Amino acid sequence: MKITMIGTGYVGLVTGACFAEVGNDVLCLDVDAEKIRILNDGGIPIFEPGLKEMVARNRAAGRIRFTTDVAAAVAHGEIQVIAVGTPPDEDGSADLKYVTAAARDIGRHMTAPKVVVDKSTVPVGTADRVKDAIAAELAARSTTIEFSVVSNPEFLKEGAAVDDFMKPDRVVIGASDDRARAAMRTLYAPFQRNHERMIFMDIRSAELTKYAANAMLATRISFMNEIANLAECLGADVELVRQGIGSDPRIGYHFLYAGCGYGGSCFPKDVQALQRTALEHGHCSARPARRACLSGYSMRSKPSTKTRSGFSRPRSSSVSAQTCPACVSRSGGLHSNPTPTICVRRRRANLSWTCWAEAPPLPYMTRWRCTRQGGFSPMTTASVMPTTRCTRSRARKRW
Repeated sequence: MKITMIGTGYVGLVTGACFAEVGNDVLCLDVDAEKIRILNDGGIPIFEPGLKEMVARNRAAGRIRFTTDVAAAVAHGEIQVIAVGTPPDEDGSADLKYVTAAARDIGRHMTAPKVVVDKSTVPVGTADRVKDAIAAELAARSTTIEFSVVSNPEFLKEGAAVDDFMKPDRVVIGASDDRARAAMRTLYAPFQRNHERMIFMDIRSAELTKYAANAMLATRISFMNEIANLAECLGADVELVRQGIGSDPRIGYHFLYAGCGYGGSCFPKDVQALQRTALEHGHCSARPARRACLSGYSMRSKPSTKTRSGFSRPRSSSVSAQTCPACVSRSGGLHSNPTPTICVRRRRANLSWTCWAEAPPLPYMTRWRCTRQGGFSPMTTASVMPTTRCTRSRARKRW
C-alpha cells in the first residue's frame, strides 16, 4: 500500500519505518527542512534502538522516502497518517493546531479518495474537527471527493517502540464506514499473522482509549507512591507490599514501582488534557466552580461556618483548614464573602498556598501532618512527605 506519514517525530518516524519494513511504499512529510535533510543524509533526529538500521535498510530498498513537498505527499498515499505533535496548551488542553493544519493540507491538495488516520494523541472529538477541516477545503475548491477519517492511537513505549509496533498487543481502530475498516485491516494484516489483535470500535471510543490507558498507568504510579509514603510512616516495606499485591493477576506487577513519579513527553500532558476534556464536557467530578485568588491559585466555593480561631469549616464536615493570606485580605476579609473558600497549605518548594473547593467529610480528616518546612497539610494530601504524624486538638487549638 502507498502510505503518507505526516510528521517525522517519534511516532511518525517509527510508524513509517515499521510500515515500510513489511513492504509498504511510505513517503514521510515534514515541514522542518533540517529534519528532512538529516533523514535523507542517513541520520535520524531521535534515538530508538533498532530504528536507525531499519530506516537505512528501507531507504536502500526504496520503500521509505522523506520530503517537504506537501502536494507530492498528499498525492502519494491512499492512506494519510497524521502523526504530528499535540503539545499542551496554556489551559492544559491539547493544542490541535498542527493536526488541523495537516487536515487542511490534505483537503487542499487531494485529488482522489483518501483514508485519513489520526495517529496523534488527540482528545475526543478531534476526528470531527479533521473531517470538518478537510470538507471546508474541498468546499472552497468546489470539489467533492470521498474520504474517511479513522482514529488509530499508538501505544509505543520509549526504548521499545520498534518492537511494540512490530509485535503489538492490540491495534485499536475507530472507524465509521466499511471502506475505512477494510483499508485498515489490509494495512495491519502483516501484524496479525499469529492471532487477531485488531479491536474495532467507534471513533470517539478509540480516541478516549488512548487517554484512558495513559491515565490508568499514571494512576498506578501515583497510587504506589502514596502507598510508599504510608509505608514509611507505618514502618512497612513497600517493596514487599508491591510483591504482595502484584501477585494478584487482577493487578499485576507493571507500573507498581514507587519512585520519583511519572514524567516524560506523554503522561503529564495526557493527564492534563483528559482533565480538561472532562471540564469542558461538564463532568461533575472534575468541574469546580472556580473563582480568582490573589495568590494565583484556583479556588472553589463551598458554604462554610465561622470559627473563633479564624478558620473556615464546611458545614458538611468537621474539617478545619487555615486560609491563605490573599483570601483573608480580599474584599475586606474572608468572611465578607458569602461563600468563602477552604484553603489548605501544602508543602511545596516555596511553601505556597493551594485553595481547595472542599475537603472530604471524613472523620480521619481531623488528623494532620507536620512537615519539615513547618507547614501543614491534611493527611490525605498527595505531595506531603511527613516527618511526624500529628493530631490537632480542635478543642484546645494546638498540636
